[in-house]
Amino acid sequence: MGSILSDGRAVILSLSQRIDHVLLAPKWLVSFSERSDRADSYSLSNESKNLARRELKDKRVIITGASSGIGRQLALQLAEVGARIVVGARRRDRLVDLQNQIDPSGNTCQFVAGDITESNIRQSLLQTCCEKFGGVDILINNAGVGAMGRFDEASSDRMRQVFEINFFAVTDFISEALPYLELGIQPIIVNMGSVLGHRAAPLKSEYCASKFALHGFSDAIRAELTKTGIDLLLVSPSTTDSEFFDQAIEDPTGKNWKKRGAMSPETVALKTLKAIRKGKHEIILTHGGRFLVWLDRLVPSLANKILARYGQ
Repeated sequence: MGSILSDGRAVILSLSQRIDHVLLAPKWLVSFSERSDRADSYSLSNESKNLARRELKDKRVIITGASSGIGRQLALQLAEVGARIVVGARRRDRLVDLQNQIDPSGNTCQFVAGDITESNIRQSLLQTCCEKFGGVDILINNAGVGAMGRFDEASSDRMRQVFEINFFAVTDFISEALPYLELGIQPIIVNMGSVLGHRAAPLKSEYCASKFALHGFSDAIRAELTKTGIDLLLVSPSTTDSEFFDQAIEDPTGKNWKKRGAMSPETVALKTLKAIRKGKHEIILTHGGRFLVWLDRLVPSLANKILARYGQ
């Protein structure tokens, strides 16, 4: 009996050590998310041995959805480090203000106003970047839209509207930009996803579906583009303190979606640029987001119960 108990304890200890190893192993965890700042510094020191640091100075960058929030902050922070940028959004007055703040002369900042779902607007962004700056090195697909409410109470075209902006505009733009990026210097595509593209939540079914699609697409073409030298980074923020909910297609819920403690657009942009420099493939930006992803991986039934009870 003593031998059996001893063997049982050894098995449990071995399993515990294996689980700890899986949860803490930096190389494995970095493959799909950014760890906490403390662990991140360790993993990045190892990664940097194999990845050339991407300098942002003089890089030629296109940013969509740049009139506010994350896109605007990305433009401002890239300008600070000497990148040359073309920003796009529907609100022309916001883009004019942004250009005036960065470079009124237009020598380092140009804008194209229009709907990113329209091919001529995407072509104009590419042509402007090539004509003014000589090419394209970084494409940041930041434009996006949300919709809230129960799926069974949604308007008939709500899903299509969300997918047109969050998914199809992105895939079309990437397809059109690839010939230019292949000629770029340390080229990279940055897709702004969401933690809800890892674990879906109620009352946001269309948005979650679009971000899951973007996640899968990003993983697939990242592998396909390896031989071309084009990197792809998927950024997955949680709730951000921006105009996102104010610009939603529909929201019949009457809820106040802006959470206390939401991450600022400045912080999202800062972490995104850090990941671009380091050659990361995917980052989940918050501890809560990483916890939700882990919970769904390890105990999906519990994640379902929690979201069903507290997520709506």
